[in-house]
Amino acid sequence: MAPSENSDAPVLLEREGGVVRCSLNRPPLNLLEPGIIDALRECFAGLAGDASVRVAVIAGQGRAFTGGMNVRVLHDLDVRRAKQLITAIHEAIRAVHEAPFPVIAEVNGACLGAGFELAMACDLRVAAETASFGLPEVRVGVPSVIEAALLPALVGPGRAAEMLLTGAPVSAVQALAWGLVNRVAPAARLREATAEVVRQILDCAPGAVRLQKELMIRWRQTDLATAVRLGINAFATAYATGEPQEGAQAFLDKRRPDW
Repeated sequence: MAPSENSDAPVLLEREGGVVRCSLNRPPLNLLEPGIIDALRECFAGLAGDASVRVAVIAGQGRAFTGGMNVRVLHDLDVRRAKQLITAIHEAIRAVHEAPFPVIAEVNGACLGAGFELAMACDLRVAAETASFGLPEVRVGVPSVIEAALLPALVGPGRAAEMLLTGAPVSAVQALAWGLVNRVAPAARLREATAEVVRQILDCAPGAVRLQKELMIRWRQTDLATAVRLGINAFATAYATGEPQEGAQAFLDKRRPDW
């Protein structure tokens, strides 16, 4: 992949065709602070308008995905600035969560606090065997908020309550058993494992994948009956792209479809 021109940027961008890799670039722990938060939001706001993007990967430089918020930043807040900061974090994570293309979190180490919320906002999570996940906010005097609300749907209310109320982390193996991550790989093969998931997405019809991602976003925000109606419309809309016709013909011809 071609690297970003600015190697000191808070978020590094690499691109190869329709695949974009966004690396949090404040090693070793990639602690979150206003600069990296703003850069992540701007990155995904820009990518959202690029119809040629087919999948994005979020990773962390150094030995962690991200260790969460920089406690020095939290220490100096008052009520007004605390609300401003958490709102900014939410806007950055929402840009990832609502991206019109699939987003994969490649978790190479610690994935804590707001960093864990960022990973949960991604559609898929691939973790190194050495990765760990946790929401330790209650241990430093604040509740876990914003996209921590995604946790009960991922692991169930009981497991979510344990993580939220104790602040205790879970290992990659435990996260896999709970359905919190999709795949676990040795650290040396993490990028390869992520690339395999990317390849599987790229094998699919690009228009259909974008329609599916749009439905996934809207399903989270609506009731079942509305979700079904949205799906009916998306199914019909797909036929305006020509992809269903090509997919069916390729199946009948016993060949790979030409997307």
